[in-house]
Amino acid sequence: MRRYALRVLSLAAALGLWQGLTSLNIDLWLRFSQFPTVTDVARAFSARLSGPDYWTDLTDSLTRILTGFLLAAVLGVATGVLVVRSRLAEDLLGPLLEVVRPIPAIALVPVAILLFPSNEQGIVFITCAAAFFPVLVSTRHAVRALTPTWEEAVRTMGGGRWRILGSVVLPGALPGVFGGLSVGIGVSWICVISAEMISGQYGVGYRTWQDYTVVDYPGVFVGMVTIGVLGWVTSTAVELLGRRLTCWLPRTAYVPGVRPPGPARPFRPFRPFRPVRSFRSAKPASAAPAAVSGGPASEEARDEHLV
Repeated sequence: MRRYALRVLSLAAALGLWQGLTSLNIDLWLRFSQFPTVTDVARAFSARLSGPDYWTDLTDSLTRILTGFLLAAVLGVATGVLVVRSRLAEDLLGPLLEVVRPIPAIALVPVAILLFPSNEQGIVFITCAAAFFPVLVSTRHAVRALTPTWEEAVRTMGGGRWRILGSVVLPGALPGVFGGLSVGIGVSWICVISAEMISGQYGVGYRTWQDYTVVDYPGVFVGMVTIGVLGWVTSTAVELLGRRLTCWLPRTAYVPGVRPPGPARPFRPFRPFRPVRSFRSAKPASAAPAAVSGGPASEEARDEHLV
């Protein structure tokens, strides 16, 4: 509860600082007098929620991002595994992918306009291209980092290529794949909003750009807040799905301020106690009556027992 309280407190402090700087028209180096206040953005946000256009824009943006992201996830994982597992695919696709990968996805907007018959398909293409390469790179590195012993063990037990792919390659690469998916969903939001601003009809990015052109700055901040919340929700969903599918991985809970436990002591098997017998204690059976009689032999036996 303390951690959640600190998070809420940090958010409230940021909003309070924003409200104070904008309401007092502070102009030092940054011109906060041009910014709308928090109350202005809240009033604009409540007005948008009561209208149908906001929910239409939200639905269109979510449809575009989910369609493009799912296509990128399937194509990125399949291409990454194929490039690593096949030398022919690496020789044919590797150079082309490395040439196209540095090109920003937003730079593909003219290509999408010329290539696809509708703007909707072009925006989905840009979203897919934005998420494809992070997923591809993370999958490629994850598959290459797998231990060869696992594959050799499956081959020893009679498994073929598909068995190795389903039992070793895909499960072993899942942590790295979901790392790429987490990066890809964020990049997809950046590019889909930019594509909607340039060539979209409806959508959060399109509405945000329209508010800017008519100098409706509270509406611009409403779009920015909406984009931030949608990005946080989708990235959290991807992370939770990754944790569910990789539940077999060992997890460590980090607690700030607490020293991690030291290395465990090596296991030592239990050994039953065996009394150490002195060489003087080995007496013939004939000496037993003398130990009971109470004479010098009994004192010597007591001393030997103490030893």
